[in-house]
Amino acid sequence: MKKFAVGVLLSAGLVLAGCGSGNNNSGNINGNWTAALTDSNNNPVFAFSTSLVATGSNGSLSISNLTFSTNDPSCSITEATETGSFVLSGNFNGNVTGKFLFNITSGNGNNADLSLTGTANGGTISGTWALVGGTVSCTGSGNFTMTKI
Repeated sequence: MKKFAVGVLLSAGLVLAGCGSGNNNSGNINGNWTAALTDSNNNPVFAFSTSLVATGSNGSLSISNLTFSTNDPSCSITEATETGSFVLSGNFNGNVTGKFLFNITSGNGNNADLSLTGTANGGTISGTWALVGGTVSCTGSGNFTMTKI
């Protein structure tokens, strides 16, 4: 009987461990993200992918591997500097539900500033964007959706 009980406990432990494996924790800000930015008519304007990592309990983000694309070469943002933050309503382990801020500033002489303000909820961040400033011949605004990949 004792061996049977030990076997059941070991089996239950393996089953429970298996249930938690492979979960990418879709509510965690840490990881790779893709973004689609559309204009007020829901037409695609910009897209980018990036890696985000929560760097502390103050809501700051480490941002790397930014790849930016647009269908309009005059709206190109190159040599960019990225900054971002989030306001948690969860815990400080990168799990986030709440306000999200992201800023991309072009460093290629035109100093265009692309700002995103949104709400994070699980593996999705959505909100509004605006492109202003610099010598870029385009400005605009619209909606965005970022998805964790």
